[in-house]
Amino acid sequence: MNVSAGHLSRQFRLAYGESPYSYLMTRRIERATALLRRGDLSVTEVRFAVGCSLLGTFSTRFTELVGVAKQVTRPIRNREARTPEPQLA
Repeated sequence: MNVSAGHLSRQFRLAYGESPYSYLMTRRIERATALLRRGDLSVTEVRFAVGCSLLGTFSTRFTELVGVAKQVTRPIRNREARTPEPQLA
């Protein structure tokens, strides 16, 4: 294209209102949100599927754009989830 990266970035910002990196991350988070809503992929799988290799970057940007952060907890196993049967005295 014979234009500098700085010039291209400025032109992109004029056209889209944000930097190319910010635009790309916004599109990635939008896609990640849709994938997470499906419920069949883990956060790590979604992160890699949308092209984010760093968890911190993904988490920070996701929280900025979506406004929620999911608390990571230990999964509950089936036998732990069962309620004990009442004891007859």
